[in-house]
Amino acid sequence: MGGVTAASLAPIVLVLGDEELLATRAVTETIARARSVDPDVDVREYQAGTLTVGEIAEMLSPSLFGGPRLLVLRSGQDARKDLTGALLAYAKNPDPDVHLVVLHLGGAKGKAFADGLKAAGATVVPATKLKGHRERVAFVRDEIRRAGGRCTDDAAEALIAAVGNDLRELAAACSQLMADTDGKISSDTVARYYRGRVEVSGFTVADATMVGDVPAALEALRWALHVGVDPVPIADALADGVRTVARVASAGRGSPYQLASTLGMPAWKIERAQRQARGWTPEGLVDAMQAAAECNAAVKGGSDDRAYALEKAVFSVAAARQGGAR
Repeated sequence: MGGVTAASLAPIVLVLGDEELLATRAVTETIARARSVDPDVDVREYQAGTLTVGEIAEMLSPSLFGGPRLLVLRSGQDARKDLTGALLAYAKNPDPDVHLVVLHLGGAKGKAFADGLKAAGATVVPATKLKGHRERVAFVRDEIRRAGGRCTDDAAEALIAAVGNDLRELAAACSQLMADTDGKISSDTVARYYRGRVEVSGFTVADATMVGDVPAALEALRWALHVGVDPVPIADALADGVRTVARVASAGRGSPYQLASTLGMPAWKIERAQRQARGWTPEGLVDAMQAAAECNAAVKGGSDDRAYALEKAVFSVAAARQGGAR
């Protein structure tokens, strides 16, 4: 479906829209295509809101050592007028050895910049949020198809009912189904693997806990337990959330796309963990890992009150973040 497939290796690519998963995927796949042409392509990432005209001129000028470059400019809607002027002038005669990828949320802010890039011939990759149920059904079916499987409309609708509307969680659910089945996804398949909201509940509890939002984490946790979700995948998701933030934080600063191969995880997951890592200290993460380990031991070891073990872990992990806040 539109906005999901990789863009052609064009001189200028405009990723237009506010759906994080689709935007991140478009960038990742464009980089992969560039590396399939030349594995040594130099990939660099910039924030439009902090760049100056001088820095733009430097990043677009011919490289001293030659070779192709792929430049990712994030938050294009935040670019100042002098910066957009320089970029639009460049877009009229781009360097054949430079591929520029501009991410833009697609709203009214910075609209003239996006329109100017379109007029200059930029390849546009839509990344807008899916608004209707039919679009989400098509997304699920396309995810399964891209992974080599088949999915009926009924199965896609059942998965959305079980998992929810968040594309990241739907994509994770599709990936899990493809990993655990023969790829022929029916509504019965979904019923077997996604009773309640296992993936969503685990992700939601972990995500809220890692940013210190205890009320949201407890609400998601209690809802999941109320509808009969097994505590084990929730405990696993919480432990994975802590481990992921710890790994990404220890890797230091860097583009999610550059860290993806080093850490062995998708760029969107690294990007999310980088946001969640704000406010954490190494000491706090050690305490959080201990709390998650104790929770896993209690939940998987047959504790008499596994719900209490999960709630205790939510409070302990959030407290570790607060106690180590910078």
